[in-house]
Amino acid sequence: MSKKDLEITVGQIRKAIPQHLFQKNEFRFLVSVGQAVSCTLLLTYLAYNYIPLTWLALPIWVAYAFLTGTVATGIWVLGHECGHFAFSDIRWLNDVLGFILHEALLVPYYSWQHSHALHHAKTNHLTEGETHNPVIIDSKMGKIYQKMKDILGVESFACVQIFNIAVLGWPLYLLLGVTGGSARGFTSHFIVPNKLFPPKMLVKVTASNLGLCLVIYGLYKWYQATSFAEVMALYIGPYLVVNMWLTIITFLQHTDIDVPHFDETAWTWLKGALCTIDRNYPLWIDALHFEIGTTHVVHHVFSELPHYNAREANVYVKQVIGDLYNQDAKNLWTSLYNSASLVGVEHKGNGVWKFAKA
Repeated sequence: MSKKDLEITVGQIRKAIPQHLFQKNEFRFLVSVGQAVSCTLLLTYLAYNYIPLTWLALPIWVAYAFLTGTVATGIWVLGHECGHFAFSDIRWLNDVLGFILHEALLVPYYSWQHSHALHHAKTNHLTEGETHNPVIIDSKMGKIYQKMKDILGVESFACVQIFNIAVLGWPLYLLLGVTGGSARGFTSHFIVPNKLFPPKMLVKVTASNLGLCLVIYGLYKWYQATSFAEVMALYIGPYLVVNMWLTIITFLQHTDIDVPHFDETAWTWLKGALCTIDRNYPLWIDALHFEIGTTHVVHHVFSELPHYNAREANVYVKQVIGDLYNQDAKNLWTSLYNSASLVGVEHKGNGVWKFAKA
C-alpha cells in the first residue's frame, strides 16, 4: 500500500457527516461531567460509610476499586475531550475544565495534551507515532520479546504483557516515554526540554507538575488526618483501575494483527487515522466511558467532534469509508489476549508493516 492507494479524502468524510454534529453544547458536556463525577463520589461515599477498613473486607474493597475506577475513567475521558477542545469553542474553557478533571486523577494535563496531540498527528507511523508503537520483529527488542514468548509460551507471554500494559504502562510512559516512537527515544512528561517537549512547553509542563504536586499534597494531608489505609482504599485503588483502563483502551485501539503501521514511504495522516479499531466493549462499560472504545475511528479523524454526537457520526463515517473501517466483534477480553500475544511487526512491502503471526 502506497500513499496514493487511499482515494478518499478528509473533506469527503466530513461532508458525509451532518454539520450540526460538530457543534459543541457546553451544557450537554457538563451533564456528562456531572454524571461521571457524581457517580464516582457516590460510590466513594458509600464505601467510606459502609465498608469496614479491615483485611476481612479486602475482597469488597477490590470490587469497590474496580467499579469506582471504571466509573472514574469517564472523568478521564472527558478531560481527554477537553484536551481536544471538544467541550467549548472558547479554548481556555476547555483547558480550565480539562486541567481540573485530569489533575484530580494525577494526569499532567498540559503535558499529556501535547503528547496526545502528537499521537493523533502521527498515528500508526512506525517510528514517529506516540504511544503503543510496535517493535520491529528483527530488532534487538523484538528478538528479546520473541525469545521471551518462546520460553514462556503464548498464554504466559500474553499475561505478562497484559500486566505490563495495565499496571506498569501508564507510569512508565509518563516517566520514560516507554512505547513512544523510536524517533524520540526515552522522554519524560515532567522534564523540559526533551525530544517530546520543546523548550516552549516549559510553562505548561511546569503548570501540570504544580497541579500534580497540589493533588499529592492534598492526599498527604488526608493521610495525616486519617490513615494510609483509608487513602489507599478510597483513592489509590480506583486510581490504579483508571490507569488500567486508559492504557488498555489505547492499546486496543491501535494494536491488532490485521491493522498495519507505515514507514515514511507509505504513511499519510488519514491512512494512519483510519488504521484505528473500534472494539466490542460491554455495554455498561462503554456507556460509563462515553463510548470512547466503540467510536474511536471517527474520533481519530475528527477529534474535535463532541462525544455525545460520536455514535451518530460514526454511522455516516462507516457508510462513506466502507471497507476501510476497522471493527472487532470479538469480546473485549479475547481481543485483549490476542493483541497482547503479538510480538512485533515485519515489513510486508511498499512501506507497510504488520504484526508477525505466531
